Amino acid sequence: MARTLIKSGIVVTLDDSVPDLRRGDVLIEGDHIAAVAPEIAAADAEIIDAADRIVMPGLVNAHIHTWQTGLRGIAADWTIPEYLHNMHAAIAPSFGPADIFIANLVGALSQLDSGVTTLVDWCHNNPTPAHTDAAVEGLLESGIRALFLHGSPKPDPQPGQRHFSEIPHPRGEIERLARGQFGARDGLVGLGMAVLGPAYSTYEVSRHDFALARELGMVCSMHVGGGAMRTPDGFPRLAAEGLIDDRTNIVHGNSLPDDQVKRLIESGAGVTVTPEAELQMGFGDCLTGRLRALGAAPSLGSDVESSLGADMFTVLRLALQTQRNLDNQQVIARTGRAPERISIACREALRWATIEGARMAGLDDRIGSLRPGKQADIVLLRSDDLNLLPVVDPVASIVLHAGPANVDTVLVAGRIAKRNGRLAYDGLARRKAELAESSRRVLAAAGRAS
Repeated sequence: MARTLIKSGIVVTLDDSVPDLRRGDVLIEGDHIAAVAPEIAAADAEIIDAADRIVMPGLVNAHIHTWQTGLRGIAADWTIPEYLHNMHAAIAPSFGPADIFIANLVGALSQLDSGVTTLVDWCHNNPTPAHTDAAVEGLLESGIRALFLHGSPKPDPQPGQRHFSEIPHPRGEIERLARGQFGARDGLVGLGMAVLGPAYSTYEVSRHDFALARELGMVCSMHVGGGAMRTPDGFPRLAAEGLIDDRTNIVHGNSLPDDQVKRLIESGAGVTVTPEAELQMGFGDCLTGRLRALGAAPSLGSDVESSLGADMFTVLRLALQTQRNLDNQQVIARTGRAPERISIACREALRWATIEGARMAGLDDRIGSLRPGKQADIVLLRSDDLNLLPVVDPVASIVLHAGPANVDTVLVAGRIAKRNGRLAYDGLARRKAELAESSRRVLAAAGRAS
């Protein structure tokens, strides 16, 4: 079994059972972490010199539409109604399977390059099985860990067609995928469902989709945002039927009333916050504070590749600082004075982008912290870079100072995906050219060529 020793780094474990180390080693055997200690002797191991490095768990992007990678910037000035029409009704139908493949591949490589070891790919441009298979192949080729959430397109209906809100998730397609390469849980890419949910479908469709996800034991994720809900009482009814549990994932949810948020959390559901998208599209204050008041925590996602950078360091900072500001304003309104203490520590926020993202994907027993027995999803940041030096508080350095440019080394399940600042992917220049050509072709077919 191959062994790798990460030597003499500043180790941030984010695990309650394994203390952080100002100087320490991490031993990897095969795909697992074997030991974390101040010093480890392993003469037969390949050495990764982590002097002047922060060693941390890989980041988890818990919500991203990776298929939009080739459209970066097009939605930068769109509102949510513009996005829903322009992207889903006008542009998405111009994608062929090859366009989905190259977008997912390059998008996943970009995530690895920026310190993300796991992404949750919310794929809702898959009108044919070939599109779906191409999306999965892109993730597999990249080498990233991923939860592929099978969604459904949202075109404007043609005369005689049902609206997408009335169409149940396709059981046959989910079962086809589950029988295939997703059968083994040990694989890097897992399968879940990206459903319409009560915000975008009838109650009958929601009930069907939730029941299917429950039957198959899959994560069931849905958007809640962007206007009035299609079925406003959907969540209480689903909870009453016992169809909401810890595999239920709400994305956004800003406008949900407090009683529904409380019922969802009590039923085991989790919430993914995407702060930058929610700020742009007028969703309202992120649910972060309301979740914390209920003893829960969010996971974090970058969301819309076509309008926002998928940089999880920025996502993390926005989530933390927007909630700190809301908390500060509440104190000032109540007391007339500035707060005497900060409301959220950096360590808590860093957990949102690591172990909470892992929990959302059903992987918290495998990734999200540096603990012996867990998979070796590890990122090394250059702590001697000008924007990080000196590292007084390693967690604060990660949360409030670091960025993708500091990512030196990335390992996924013990395999090196990036080393010394360079991705370990052959043919990157060719793939970048393919993405650029795909972008031109898709936009031209949609009548949006520049």
